Amino acid sequence: MNAGTPLRAWIEGIGVIAPGLPNWTATRAVLRGEQKLAPAPSILPAPSILPPAEARRAGRVVKLALSLGLEAAAHGEADIAELATVFASSGADGYNCHALCEQLATEDRRISPTRFHNSVHNAAAGYWTIGARSMAPCQFICAFDASFGAGLLDAMSQVCVEQQRTLLVAYDSEYPPPLHAKRDTCDCAGIALLLNSQRSERSLAELEVAMSADPAHELADKVLEALRRNVPALRALPLLELLAREAAGATCIDYLAPQQLRLVVTPC
Repeated sequence: MNAGTPLRAWIEGIGVIAPGLPNWTATRAVLRGEQKLAPAPSILPAPSILPPAEARRAGRVVKLALSLGLEAAAHGEADIAELATVFASSGADGYNCHALCEQLATEDRRISPTRFHNSVHNAAAGYWTIGARSMAPCQFICAFDASFGAGLLDAMSQVCVEQQRTLLVAYDSEYPPPLHAKRDTCDCAGIALLLNSQRSERSLAELEVAMSADPAHELADKVLEALRRNVPALRALPLLELLAREAAGATCIDYLAPQQLRLVVTPC
């Protein structure tokens, strides 16, 4: 893809979880200026689609990713078993990584099977396919701070090439000390977008994505801008701001420097 050939899709559903932003409805009100962002830890609903045994094994990032995907799918009235999915995260499960490091630092280095299978970067995608009983294509992407942009490109490409409704879930988790000193993500947070190749009665906006050399857009609100910078998945906030305001416009988000992504939004 180059700057002259944008990818195009229609957004049918949105999911959000972030500090002080428990869902898209609350996020929309904050981004529209109708409500102030109240500092609060991220709220993680129980993974309702998982069998009891799997739910007990699910860590924070699994609860986060599944809740994001379910909110976006519900808004778009989608059958989750039929959706292609793209999961994107810069670091996956920070707490599980910390627990593994602690165990390996002892004389008893035996790792529990639950800890081990939750340590893989695509664990949340695996839990999703189990809970959704999905046999649809599922991708997992990591590109450090550009993970949301990389996930969006992959999801948009699938929509355009395969003509299949695709769910993008981008999320990140904090690390406890001492790893927090090296990766100081403040809390777990993320967003989900349900994308379709055609406009429908559920469409919220048309989205075009192309490469750009312009700098990433910064938010005027200092608290929201701090979240955008601190949590890689929340590099999507400028896009969400346009969607919340139901405003036609363009913005740029972080990708792999020196390239950025230019997003053009047209409300339906």
